[in-house]
Amino acid sequence: MSSAEHTEWLDLERDLPTTAEDVAALRRLRRHAPMDLTAYFRFLQSFPAATVEELARRKGPRGRHPFTLPPIAPAG
Repeated sequence: MSSAEHTEWLDLERDLPTTAEDVAALRRLRRHAPMDLTAYFRFLQSFPAATVEELARRKGPRGRHPFTLPPIAPAG
């Protein structure tokens, strides 16, 4: 698919609206150097570890069926 082709299933204006705050945040992040995998792991380690009890208390999505992705349609 080329960028000139139109996809009906994804419309960035409709499906991914961007606010002025989003743009400002992206501009601020552009000033920082990219993070490599080691730095990312160090960043994650800076958060306190959650206990099993804390995780069990968290509210989350509840549904009757687990989330599954639809099958990918063959190209062509």
